[in-house]
Amino acid sequence: MTDAVVDYDEALQTYDPVMGLEVHVELNTKTKMFCGCSTVFGAEPNSQVCPVCLGLPGALPVVNASAVESAIRLGLALHGSIADWSRFARKNYFYPDMPKNFQTSQYDEPIVYDGYLDVEVPTESGDGTEVFRVEIERAHMEEDTGKSLHVGGATGRIQGAEYSLVDYNRAGIPLIEIVTKPIVGAGSRAPQIARAYVAALRDLLKALDISDVKMEQGSVRCDANVSLRPVGTDKFGTRTETKNVNSLRSIERAVRYEISRQAAVLDAGGTITQETRHWHEDTGITTAGRPKSDADDYRYFPEPDLVPVAPAPALVEKLDETLPEPPAQRRKRLQSDWGYSDLEMRDVINAGAVDLIEQTVAAGASPAGARKWWTGELARRANAEGKTVEDFGVTPAYVAELDGLVKGGRLNDSMARQVLEGVIAGEGAPTAVADARGLELVQDDGALEAAVDKVIAANPDVAEKVRGGKLNAAGALIGQVMKELKGQADAAKARELILAKLT
Repeated sequence: MTDAVVDYDEALQTYDPVMGLEVHVELNTKTKMFCGCSTVFGAEPNSQVCPVCLGLPGALPVVNASAVESAIRLGLALHGSIADWSRFARKNYFYPDMPKNFQTSQYDEPIVYDGYLDVEVPTESGDGTEVFRVEIERAHMEEDTGKSLHVGGATGRIQGAEYSLVDYNRAGIPLIEIVTKPIVGAGSRAPQIARAYVAALRDLLKALDISDVKMEQGSVRCDANVSLRPVGTDKFGTRTETKNVNSLRSIERAVRYEISRQAAVLDAGGTITQETRHWHEDTGITTAGRPKSDADDYRYFPEPDLVPVAPAPALVEKLDETLPEPPAQRRKRLQSDWGYSDLEMRDVINAGAVDLIEQTVAAGASPAGARKWWTGELARRANAEGKTVEDFGVTPAYVAELDGLVKGGRLNDSMARQVLEGVIAGEGAPTAVADARGLELVQDDGALEAAVDKVIAANPDVAEKVRGGKLNAAGALIGQVMKELKGQADAAKARELILAKLT
């Protein structure tokens, strides 16, 4: 049975949302957190395991130094403090995907604490953007669980399944969990802020090159905690935690739905149950999971098999020197260098094409040409086919080459799109595709002039309009010239010639 909801805007008249976001990030280390097993995605089930990550008796863990360095670099990039001394703990609970019956995590002594991340969100009036600061409580290291596969049911969930399988390849993968402080003051923008925060964090992780940030593969997963309190009060309400939301769109929708759902419960005189909830992308709702445990229920205690992590100040200083330019700062610099408007840059960001355009411009394309192809034709195809632009195998060098063929006068846009089709189909580089398909603008000025004269003679009414000052009417004549030359005319030259003859 679907829970009742109230209109979102109506809910915000009565209640003030408070959020807390916990983002789990799989690191791109070559080996697991506490053993030497490979972390390659997509291997045969249970082929990347050992006594340590299977929790077999007598197996002793060793901390992955690369994972520690990644955690420190992330903490520095989040303006956080790096602990002089931190330790691991055992988080005890029983679940099939946890072979040791405890998770090795960090509890009271995390590696990173007290940071922040500034994100750009729409203003409350909606007429611009502003910076909203999300404060970070902590970032700590831990290991991932195995992955359960429920077989035989209609939904892929445990309810209704005939049996379950567990793949322990993921057990022990290094994770960093970034936990925000309560996010207050978001108001009606809470869903947008949640999305913007995870997007900004994902950009930062990518810039640091510590994760592949592929949300569809579970490399970045968000647990969204939401509670409501009456407008004008300070006491927090009871929270729910929507687990493992793995897309930006879903994060925004899940937060919005929980606000409407909780408002309906409170309006009806009910109470919110502190619980985990599952997000259903297909129906756009959350459903109850299990009662949410407090820390005491996990019986945390220090991990006796691991020594504390105490990074030397010299190491922290060295890692600080490796930090890249902050993504937001980099985007502003590139926008200025490329001469893009705010709207054009927003299209580039939304298409995920900043890196691609930077590489394309470096390969010789104009900023305008690079943007046209990546956010125009390629983005359109990707959206239509449910893919990303990277899936097509079109490199920045190919786009730069295509842009050069257009700028150099060999191809018009229509021909260039045909060449792009060939590149996507695997026919080769743009020049080779153009050669093989016989695509080239008519270079014979005499042939172009003859076609223009023929079209003018065949369309005296249109020609008279152009002579009378209606220059837009020349478009019809240009179209006829293109048809006459089988699409291989330079439209700009044709227009120039038509106007020269008629004005």
